[in-house]
Amino acid sequence: MDYQNEKCVIVMDEQLPVGILANTAVADEKLWLIAMLGQKLPEVVGDDVVDQSGQTHLGIIAFPVPILKGSREGIRELLEKLRQPEFQGVVAVDFSELAQGCKTYCDYITKMGNTPETDLSYLGLAICGSKRLVNQLTGSLPLLR
Repeated sequence: MDYQNEKCVIVMDEQLPVGILANTAVADEKLWLIAMLGQKLPEVVGDDVVDQSGQTHLGIIAFPVPILKGSREGIRELLEKLRQPEFQGVVAVDFSELAQGCKTYCDYITKMGNTPETDLSYLGLAICGSKRLVNQLTGSLPLLR
C-alpha cells in the first residue's frame, strides 16, 4: 500500500464532555478503527517490532490518525456524503450515542436493529481512504485540541 496517498482521520463531536470525548476518541474509535482496518485493510497495520531489549510490540497503523473536531450535524453530513458513489472506496466507522450506551456487543446489535438510522446521534466517525477523498471530506475541519 502506498501510505503517501492514504489517510485516516477521526472526526469527533466537539460538544461532548471531556470524559465521553476521551472514551469515544481513544477507547472506542481508535480501537474500532484499528480492528476494522486490520480486517478490511490488513496492509495498513505494520509488522510487529522488537525493541532493543528484545521485547516484541504489536504492529500499529503505519501512518498518523489525526482527531478532528466537528458537530453531530457535521458528522451526519459526512456520512451522507460517504454514501455517494465517488466515495465508494472510502472506509468509515461511525460511533453513535446508542453504541456508547451499550454494555455488550449483543446489546448493540439488538438496539441497532430496532433503531432507524435517522434516530441515531453520532458522536464520532473514523474515515480511511484515498488522501484526496479524505481531504475533500474533512480538509476544512480543525484539529481537536
